Amino acid sequence: MNIVVLMKRTFDAEERIQLVDGQVSTEDATFVINPYDEFAIEEALCLRTTHGGTVTVVCLATSQAEKELRLALAMGADGAVLIDATGIELSDSAVTAKVLANYLNVSVPDIILVGNASIDSGSGQVGPRIAQTLQIPCVTAVTGLEVIDGGARLTRDVEGSSEVLEARLPLLVTCQQGLNEPRYPSLQGIMKAKKKPLTTVSALELCRAGTGSVVTAGIFLPEKKQPVKILTGSLSEQVSQLVDLVKGQV
Repeated sequence: MNIVVLMKRTFDAEERIQLVDGQVSTEDATFVINPYDEFAIEEALCLRTTHGGTVTVVCLATSQAEKELRLALAMGADGAVLIDATGIELSDSAVTAKVLANYLNVSVPDIILVGNASIDSGSGQVGPRIAQTLQIPCVTAVTGLEVIDGGARLTRDVEGSSEVLEARLPLLVTCQQGLNEPRYPSLQGIMKAKKKPLTTVSALELCRAGTGSVVTAGIFLPEKKQPVKILTGSLSEQVSQLVDLVKGQV
């Protein structure tokens, strides 16, 4: 089974983000594998264990993403591909999806796994756009996946519940939290990752569109929350203070 995981390099959500001249500063910033993509990597490794085959992790980013790709290799992936994004507008999901779809279209994998969304832009559009371009089924927000008889049975999140679907292969799946528990790379895996293949290709060779239709108007931090007010005194006094506060906000 040929399994491909599409991985994104994102800011560490636990780190403080700095803005300089309306842009996110990458100086001293910590980057990680997009957390939702970790579920995709883990599921790919589990599928390989059950059904055999190979797991390849693909990332559209700058050359700095090699560190995150090596981490994916250390988790157990067989190979990695870095699509050099020089000259590509990565803020446009349509352009991103077109580049990745053009790469995958050369030899469409049996299963393409991707995170349900990225923690930076959070659009959740890239996976479905790729599936539409490749004209293959797409199931989003998946929390359960079983490959059977040339197809798959999938459980996905819906509001307040879940639903079970069946789809044929090849198939694109976006992975939701709860699908699995991503593993940590072992020391042996880290050592093996240094010798595993990591191929680099040019995004411009896959898509000549250097810019897309989406223009970032601005980036800003959310407004600071008002300080918490602690109510004091007896219960009746606290109730009176609370009523006054509510009236003041109406």
